[in-house]
Amino acid sequence: MSVVIVGGGVMGASVAWHLARHHNREVVVLERDTSYALASSARSACAIRQQFSTAINIRVSQASLAFYRDIAVHLATPDDRPDIGLVEPGYLYLAATEHGAAQLRAQHTLQASLGVSTALLTPPELCARYPWMQVDDVLLGSLGLSTATSGEGWFDGYAAMQAFRRAAIAEGVTFVEAEATGVVTSGVATSGAQVDAVVTRDGRHWPTTQLVIAAGAWSAPVAAWLGVDLPVRARKRDVFAVQAAESLPDAPLLIDPSGVWCRPERAPGQFLCGAPPRIDADDVPLDAVDHALFEEHIWPVLASRIPSFDALRVISSWAGYYEMNTFDHNGLVGPVPGWQNAFAACGFSGHGLQQAPAVGCGLAERMATGAYRSIDLSPFALTRIASGQPLLEQNVI
Repeated sequence: MSVVIVGGGVMGASVAWHLARHHNREVVVLERDTSYALASSARSACAIRQQFSTAINIRVSQASLAFYRDIAVHLATPDDRPDIGLVEPGYLYLAATEHGAAQLRAQHTLQASLGVSTALLTPPELCARYPWMQVDDVLLGSLGLSTATSGEGWFDGYAAMQAFRRAAIAEGVTFVEAEATGVVTSGVATSGAQVDAVVTRDGRHWPTTQLVIAAGAWSAPVAAWLGVDLPVRARKRDVFAVQAAESLPDAPLLIDPSGVWCRPERAPGQFLCGAPPRIDADDVPLDAVDHALFEEHIWPVLASRIPSFDALRVISSWAGYYEMNTFDHNGLVGPVPGWQNAFAACGFSGHGLQQAPAVGCGLAERMATGAYRSIDLSPFALTRIASGQPLLEQNVI
C-alpha cells in the first residue's frame, strides 16, 4: 500500500518527493486539478524571507532558501535541471511608530542570533540608499541582506512547484487527477483510529498506510472527514502588475507600514504590488479582482511612498487564495490528533511556497522514522489548537 497525499500543490509534491527520494516510500498524490489553474501555488507572488519574529519560521525559511539556491541539483531529473529564477534583493520593512521600530529592533536581535543578516536603517540612511523613496514619516527600516546563511527575495513559484512534481514522478510517485471525497477508517478516533483508504469521486478506493492532508485552502473539509476542525480558510488576495514611469535602482521587496507591498519584476519599470488579504469573506470567486482595492488603497499608499509612482498603470492582475490559518497564521504540520496514521501540512497563510522544502523534508522524516531529524517542526503541531496556545508571528504580510 501507498502513502496517500490529498493535494498536489507545492506542499504535497514536496512531501511526496522527500518520502520517495529519502525514505523509499510508495506514494500516491490525489490532485483534483492537475492544470493547477486555481491553485495557490500557481497564483502566489512567490517570495522568501527570514525576517520573522519566531525562531521556527526563521529556521524553516533558512533551510528552504538553501534548498532553493541549489534546486537545479536537488530536483534534477534526466530531462530537467530546474531554474526558478531566484533573486535576493531583500525585504525592506518600514516602521512609522515607536512600537513598530521597537519590534524591528527586537526581531533584529532574534534574527541575528540565528544567523540572519539584517541592517537597521535610519531615515537618513534610507534616503541615501533609496533616494527614490519618501521617508518623512518613517522612524526605522529593516533590510534583509544576502549571506551564506540568509537571503530574501523572490522566485518563480510555479516553476518550483512543477520541479517538485517532476522530480517526485521521477522517483516513482504517482500523481492522479481525482477529487478525494471521503475516507474509510477503522478504530475509534479518540483512542487512535487509522485511515485505511481514501475515496475519490469516481468511486475508486486508494488503500493507504498513511494519509497526508495537503489540500491548501481546502484542507479543512478533508480534516472534517476525520472529525477534526482545522481552522484553515480560503482568503482571497489580489495581485497587480503595474508599469511605472521609471525603474527603481536596487529596489527590494518593500513593505509599507500600512501593509501595502511592492517589488520589481524583470522588465524595466514593471512591479508587482498588493495588500494584506481581506479577512471578512471566504471563498470569494477568483475571477472577481478587486480593482477598487488598487485605486482606493494600494496606489495612494505607493504614490505617497514613491513619488514617481503617481503615474502607475495596471497592465495585468489576478487573484489567488491564501490558505489562512485563522488560529495564528502559521503552518499546521504533523500528526492529526487522535489518528495513528494521519498527518497534515497546511494552513501556511501565504508562506507555503517559501516553506515547502523544509516542511516536506521534516514531515517525511516524522512519517518515516517517528521523529523530526533535520529540523524540528514540533512548534507547528496541531495540538496547539486544542490547548489554546497560538504560535504568534508578528511579521505577517
